[in-house]
Amino acid sequence: MEMTTPVYTDILYTKADGIATITINRPKQYNAFTANTCEELIHAFKDADYDRSIGVVVLTGAGEKAFCTGGDQGTQDGGYGGRGVIGLPIEEVQSAIRDCSKPVIARVNGFAIGGGNVLVTICDLAIASENAQLGQAGPRVGSVDPGFGTALLARVVGEKKAREIWYLCRRYTAQQALEMGLVNCVVPQDQLDAEVKKWCDEIVEKSPTAIALAKKSFNVDTEMIRGMGGLAMHALKLYYESPESAEGGNAFREKRKPEFRKHVK
Repeated sequence: MEMTTPVYTDILYTKADGIATITINRPKQYNAFTANTCEELIHAFKDADYDRSIGVVVLTGAGEKAFCTGGDQGTQDGGYGGRGVIGLPIEEVQSAIRDCSKPVIARVNGFAIGGGNVLVTICDLAIASENAQLGQAGPRVGSVDPGFGTALLARVVGEKKAREIWYLCRRYTAQQALEMGLVNCVVPQDQLDAEVKKWCDEIVEKSPTAIALAKKSFNVDTEMIRGMGGLAMHALKLYYESPESAEGGNAFREKRKPEFRKHVK
């Protein structure tokens, strides 16, 4: 079964040799996503899931500078203008990656910051360029991902490292990400596509039902995080309506250091 394909404006979506490639196509914004980007990602992931000719999905960003840098702070003003609890159905994007019965490989070609780092965390596998940088930015810009972005990250890299990533908002090299278990493989930029294709080809050769069962069984152990994230989205909405959160977005757009504590009541 194939879904009717819309005209995508924020992503590129291709299929070849059993591989579906979904590319966030907003390079001028470092592949930050808007509400519309999320809608297109959800559609593409569902299409890849339903298409029996597809054995693996690759998620990446256009250009060499960024994989994804999370929600577009250039457009946020107490909300993102779309549907969902916070006006941005990012939790549905995350669920679409997990619910897809095909393995999803993050092709990390540059910055994977904030929500982009969360996408890397949720993808089944991650292959990074030596140029990649990963990390969180939420507490620096008045945001947080209190679900898969925190609890699943702790499962992937360990509690202490996950808390470091969130509390300090540092950036980590691809090699550091490899050492902490956030990515599976690091290669030079000019070898990234070949390495991703190699991994994809090996997956496509395997039994699709066995792979799907394996993925679903992996997910069962952390499924409670989805419910926790759904609950937390309502708290996040209230936070986004606060002066403290607004200060983060305003400071980002004005290119200055935020003064959060002035706005804490």
